[in-house]
Amino acid sequence: MSFVRLGDLDAVPASLRGAYLAIGNFDGLHRGHQTVLETLKTRAAEAGAPAILLTFEPHPRDVFAPAPFMFRLTDGDAKARLAEAFGLDAIAVLNFDRAFSQIEAEDFVTRFLVEALGVTGVIVGSDFHFGRQRRGTPTFLKASGEAQGFAVETLDLMDEGDEVISSSRIRAALSEGAVVAANRLLGYHWFFDGCVVKGDQRGRELGYPTANTMTHANFQLAQGVYAVRARLGDRLLDGVAAFGKPMFNNQRPPFETHLFDFDEDIYGQIITVALIAHIRGQEVFSGLDELITAMDRDSRKAREALAEAKPLSGLDAKLGFVG
Repeated sequence: MSFVRLGDLDAVPASLRGAYLAIGNFDGLHRGHQTVLETLKTRAAEAGAPAILLTFEPHPRDVFAPAPFMFRLTDGDAKARLAEAFGLDAIAVLNFDRAFSQIEAEDFVTRFLVEALGVTGVIVGSDFHFGRQRRGTPTFLKASGEAQGFAVETLDLMDEGDEVISSSRIRAALSEGAVVAANRLLGYHWFFDGCVVKGDQRGRELGYPTANTMTHANFQLAQGVYAVRARLGDRLLDGVAAFGKPMFNNQRPPFETHLFDFDEDIYGQIITVALIAHIRGQEVFSGLDELITAMDRDSRKAREALAEAKPLSGLDAKLGFVG
């Protein structure tokens, strides 16, 4: 069965009915989430059922805030890529808005789990809530499953030491430039998409042309310099990237990626950038000569980091940024 992405549950293919389902926001699909998905795959295999991830976009916290504020680790597209690489059969990304939040918990179970999917079983995290006023607790879901004829399993997310592996912990690490720590908690090299736009051409003048992608207002990655690997179509390209322009206009800067040994016009194309290593924080230099010297040094360090990069997991290997 080829991987399927559903934008709603109005017409679920017959091949996906009777599925085992994991439900949650799963921002980042980090190693804690992956323990849920491993159990999902096991239970689905035991039942001879497809394994589906059911998630929501945008994140509910952004819906109820005056304006979107979360530093998102993975949007719906990224979660779909991760779910496919993890070996699931499908992902359903349901649109979450205020109207959706008012669906009664009983109606959610009947409409989506029973009528649309005819689920065999459901797996959720111990903190999962759904439905109007968050009345749908794991206890409520288990009772609903007993009444409607599907299994329900509640799992705690994986701990590491005294701390839970959480999306907020990973966001904090990235906001501090702690790429190694963030990637270790994710279990893969963090990546994001962007459309290449025209910049001020200053990098080209300095001998370092860049593929610039605009960032969201809530993109809270630490400003600095990074070793990156970018996917452009079917190609993987090594590079060094800078986020933040302390010597120039630094208001909502683009993410600027210099691709090694590359000289093509790619304006308007989508690139996916994976962070491999943090090279340094942002610095202000006395002049352009000192800046270029630093860029030369950054490039050497980035090439070294990229040459040493290895997959962090089977999932990371399947994503294909390192191998």
